[in-house]
Amino acid sequence: MAADRIYISVILPLRLEWEPCYSYTGDIPCPPESMTGPEAEIKDNRTEGVRRGDRVRVQFAGKEYIGTVDQVGILPQISPDKIKGIISVERELAPVSEEERTLWKQVAEYYMCSIGEVSKAAYPAGKISEEKKLAGMQQREEERRNKKISLLREKLAKLQGKRPQEGKIREKIAAAEAELQRLQGLMPGEGNTLPMPDDRIMLSQAQEKAFLKIKEAFGKGMPALLKGVTGSGKTEIYTKLACECIRAGKNVLYMVPEIALGRHLEMRLQEVFGARLMTFHSGESMARRRDTADRVRTAEGYIVLGTRSSIFLPHHNLGLIIVDEEHDSSYKQDSPAPRYNGRDTAVMLAGIHGCDIVLGSATPSLESLYNCMSGKYTIAELKERYHHAEDAEIEIIDTIAERKKNGMRGSFSVRLIEHIRETLDEEGQVMLFRARRSFSPAVQCIECGFIPKCPHCNVSLSLHKRKNDDGHGRLVCHSCGYSAPFTGQCQKCGGEMRGLGAGTQKIEEEVSALFPSARVARLDSDTAQSPVYSKETVRKFSKGETDILIGTQMVTKGFDFPNLRLVAVLQADTLLGIEDFRADEKAAQLLEQFRGRCGRRDRRGLFVIQTSAPDHPVYRILAEGTKIEETALLSERKLFSYPPYTRVINIEIRDKSEQRAMLMSTKLYGILEAGAQPYALTGPFSPAVDKAADNYIRVIRLNLRKDKNLVGTKRRIMTAVNDFESKEKYAGHIAIDVDPI
Repeated sequence: MAADRIYISVILPLRLEWEPCYSYTGDIPCPPESMTGPEAEIKDNRTEGVRRGDRVRVQFAGKEYIGTVDQVGILPQISPDKIKGIISVERELAPVSEEERTLWKQVAEYYMCSIGEVSKAAYPAGKISEEKKLAGMQQREEERRNKKISLLREKLAKLQGKRPQEGKIREKIAAAEAELQRLQGLMPGEGNTLPMPDDRIMLSQAQEKAFLKIKEAFGKGMPALLKGVTGSGKTEIYTKLACECIRAGKNVLYMVPEIALGRHLEMRLQEVFGARLMTFHSGESMARRRDTADRVRTAEGYIVLGTRSSIFLPHHNLGLIIVDEEHDSSYKQDSPAPRYNGRDTAVMLAGIHGCDIVLGSATPSLESLYNCMSGKYTIAELKERYHHAEDAEIEIIDTIAERKKNGMRGSFSVRLIEHIRETLDEEGQVMLFRARRSFSPAVQCIECGFIPKCPHCNVSLSLHKRKNDDGHGRLVCHSCGYSAPFTGQCQKCGGEMRGLGAGTQKIEEEVSALFPSARVARLDSDTAQSPVYSKETVRKFSKGETDILIGTQMVTKGFDFPNLRLVAVLQADTLLGIEDFRADEKAAQLLEQFRGRCGRRDRRGLFVIQTSAPDHPVYRILAEGTKIEETALLSERKLFSYPPYTRVINIEIRDKSEQRAMLMSTKLYGILEAGAQPYALTGPFSPAVDKAADNYIRVIRLNLRKDKNLVGTKRRIMTAVNDFESKEKYAGHIAIDVDPI
């Protein structure tokens, strides 16, 4: 190999099962060809040439890409004459750390995708573009920041020279100090100048016991599971752990499943951590996320509050990872690859950084409970609420029986209406949960029975109404986003179309009619698209400026509203009628979480469930207070070979031709079935939604034994699928989903 020619492997943001080799010509010697491990990296880092983690621009298959250097000084497997040189080293882009690349590789192996797909998730094209666009502006930003800091200091000096005891002056001083602290926190290398968080957080006796149990687990190098009833004060324990970690000079990642919960929690954490707190989620601008990534890469003593994507930030010196509401399915990415679970990936990240990790929930997943039972995790429990309030009383209302005796008013039973009225009369607040957004989940012709479906998906169109529209609204597909005007007339026979069922929009309309003097708000994925509206809605309800809040799942999680006295679930059966082996577990978790929203202080709350199946086992679990791990759910999983006793992999085939989708899925099934394999096969079958975005869907399900051969078995499956795609020229039609939710 020529002395001035270095051969490198590059991770490209593509689905490739190998890393392309490129050459770099420079004036410095390259590491020995045999050195591709840590020694080579150490030696290579002393040079000014290409280093591991550098971002380089290269050409692949006629297109230019920005990739990440993985290995330097490799021995080419093909003729050097056929190896292309890199176009440039993108010095303005920050290098990718060794820990980041290690995480990419572990995620790719576990979730059976390529490392390129993981790198694309960590550094999407938009993020790279934003990095490049803003890289040259950093110096000017720093100059502007320094100028602002200087002006703020002058302003503070003037304000403090006035009458600081006056309320308005005090407010201005506080605002100026907060802004000054924030700007100083953004200064590179100045993280240690920020005030340390106060770790003298007062814990109850029960909290202190759980806290010490978690610390004991950390001392053994084990993950901890904090199982605490809703309102038991898990957040205080997380906060104390985070304070101790930051005071020890380490950094913290605090994960939440959804943006709405993150915004509520942000206000609480801001009081403790000030400018040390950063947030990271899809609701923020690309520029703001880029700023957060820059700070995470270099700052010390920070805490990041983020959703699952915060896993892929360039973390360093991590001391603690907190995964709140660890059971929540929002941690799982459905598409595109990598189809990872943020909770499980956080455990990988903790292993890479050698840091502590605590998972928390009032209703932990069966997988996490199983890990505790098998000795993999340590469990710490909080069995009482922080203010010693009693669990909310449960009342189950049989809507079929109520309807027979004329006891229903639209979506509401007369009994529930009375409960709401009594709560409002006593100046308490009410929260109503409905699992479906929209005005009506579907519409139907009263003459011919026709139900409009999406032309691209096998999904009924939902009716959405908007304020100040023509009264008809739009029909919307919740799968692909297709929409069309709703005229109120059947396109088949011209008859009248009416809504079937009630979504959150219609519930809001009914509530406003039943309680005209009440202040009503709605929080679902339609209204939460506006971060300002979402934050303001939560703030108003928290301050008692809203009487009744209606919402979907996002209102059931993590919120603490002191005056909330009544929570109610409307049409609860929609939580159970799902083709999913986890349906009962998810329903029990969600209902228990929602129950915990109310009665958190001096008065016992009321939890009302309206259902047409009052004898369902899930409701009995709730009413009897049975621990989910003590129910039949775990034994049923074992009986039918489902997680946590096995690993499930779904192989999904999508094709615009229904016939070809069935043909190809049957062929692939035959290949996977051939020979004695250490897994059970099911399928190919049609899922509940068997057509989406003009593609017909078929699924092959594999149940794998959890043994020492699991990794090898997964590799053989992935090889079989890749070979099938290549042989049949069927690339782009097959997706592998490990641990589907």
